[in-house]
Amino acid sequence: MAGDAQEIPRLELEAVIGFNGHVFSGLRVHPDGEHIIYPLGCTVILKSLKDGKQEFLHGHTNTVSCVTVSKSGHYIASGQATFMGFKADLIIWDFEKRAIHARLQLHKAKVEGLAFSPREKYLVSLGGQDDGSIVVWNIENKEAICGSPASAQSAGHCLTIEYSNHSDDIFISAGNGTVRVWELDLPNRKIRPTECQTGQLKRIIKCIEIPGDDSVFYCGTTSGDIMTVNMKTRLLSSCGPVKQKFSKGVNTMKVLTSGEILVGSGDGMFTLCSGANFKTIKKVQLEGGVTSIGVRAEGRQFFAGTEAAQIYQLGYTDFKEELISTSHNSAVKDVAFPFGSSELFATCSKDDIRVWHAETSKELLRISVPNMTCNALDFMTDGRSIISAWNDGKIRVFGPETGRAILVIHNAHSMGVTAIAGTRSCKRIVSGGGEGQVRVWELLQGCYRLVETMKEHKATVTCIKIKDDDKECVTASSDGACIIWDLVRFLRNQMVLANTLFRSVCYHPEQYQIITSGTDRKIGYWQVYDGSAIRELEGALSGAINGMHISQDGQHFVTGGDEKLVKVWDYSEGVVTHVGVGHSGSVTSVKVCFNNRSIVSTSADGAVLRWRYPHASSS
Repeated sequence: MAGDAQEIPRLELEAVIGFNGHVFSGLRVHPDGEHIIYPLGCTVILKSLKDGKQEFLHGHTNTVSCVTVSKSGHYIASGQATFMGFKADLIIWDFEKRAIHARLQLHKAKVEGLAFSPREKYLVSLGGQDDGSIVVWNIENKEAICGSPASAQSAGHCLTIEYSNHSDDIFISAGNGTVRVWELDLPNRKIRPTECQTGQLKRIIKCIEIPGDDSVFYCGTTSGDIMTVNMKTRLLSSCGPVKQKFSKGVNTMKVLTSGEILVGSGDGMFTLCSGANFKTIKKVQLEGGVTSIGVRAEGRQFFAGTEAAQIYQLGYTDFKEELISTSHNSAVKDVAFPFGSSELFATCSKDDIRVWHAETSKELLRISVPNMTCNALDFMTDGRSIISAWNDGKIRVFGPETGRAILVIHNAHSMGVTAIAGTRSCKRIVSGGGEGQVRVWELLQGCYRLVETMKEHKATVTCIKIKDDDKECVTASSDGACIIWDLVRFLRNQMVLANTLFRSVCYHPEQYQIITSGTDRKIGYWQVYDGSAIRELEGALSGAINGMHISQDGQHFVTGGDEKLVKVWDYSEGVVTHVGVGHSGSVTSVKVCFNNRSIVSTSADGAVLRWRYPHASSS
């Protein structure tokens, strides 16, 4: 039933909020000057700089670990990480067709780096530390020419690889205590390395950059300096800057046609320095360590990607940073729409809550609480406040426009607040905690009162839903129980038991049934008034179902979980109508917006995806 994913229609992906800033040199500018290319999870995203439209290259089965573009822009190559003992794919994409040109497999566990030869005859790939080999591929007939261990046994792991600008036969590899210039001997199908002599200097090299004339090449190091190596003699010619080193290491570099060098360092500094002695000419501080630099329009415009999952745009003359894309850089825990509105939605994760404009995916507001994780959030129905549940045991209430804290309930739960919901009247909040208690709070002008504590659950409360009349609520817990509470007498009305850790529960809009999901991969339908089971569906092939939401008309519901798929179900038939493929981490939450136009899903890799809702609304 849910098994044959092939025959089920696909959900249409409308937009992705997310950027994996931990992939070094992952953000690339296409030679056409009109697209930027970057990884997110197992997808490679092409984003138009004109209208911001996104296209997606789907093909990887796990997280993309490196991306590169050929000189003409005809090909893109991307490599992935996989599990120990398994082969890691690298894919060459045809840019025009947006299709796979070749899928190549030789490296184990991870592809660390990729580089195209200048005439696009060859692609050279570098395996991760569990693999440690370099392979040269023929692009036209899609097969390996030759391979070799990347570094000598006495040296450390190789971390980066770069092709020369003029010769299809020369490329450079570097890493922990190793710098090598390789020459391809095609008749004998061999690559021959020459060790570059660096004398007393022992460095870990993160990136290589080769100026246009191929006379020298630069190596950026974790020590915060740049080594210049002569390409012909293969000897170290200089190392700088002598005094002011780049803090937290040089992560990425780009040489401009003028000979100046752009340097991105681990402390978030984006620097323009001279090519001779690496003296700083201009610099600007960005948020998060700079891991990628892209150059556009003959070096008049730059893009920088950082570990904080931000993408910036800068101009050569003014050197002012403009934030063009933001996203979460750790697992997104929850998503919520304001009552009756589909224009905005909010997401939460470690350190912050963010409010997004649905149509443009622009971040409108960020509410930061450093070093804390927001587990759940909800909008009050009047739209005047966002209520949020935090792992430090506090409930925080914020203004949705200003982000100002309106109210903080201290010590709301002893083991962190894990679930939260607001009543329709906007006068009360129901919260659940890690210790299993369910508490009802009354909101007064600028203060609060604990109305009641209900102790029946034996473990973490994972989800709370309140009935429209505010007289009843249902709580799901990882103790295998869902309890329907009377919110007038504060007693248990009904209890639903199953051999699972419940993750999510929803009322059907007519409110005589609830549906549940959890770690046993099952979706259960239950009667509210007597707690009896109506039916059970196989919800997933593997892993827990973490998020679930019913459409306004009650005809369909959506689920998402550890199998990384978003599924749309027919409520009465109990069958999957559409499947969304695009997440590379476990789906953590999923919501259908109020006007049934789109579905928003969030995942453990920090991504927020917006899908087109596939059914016409009957309401």
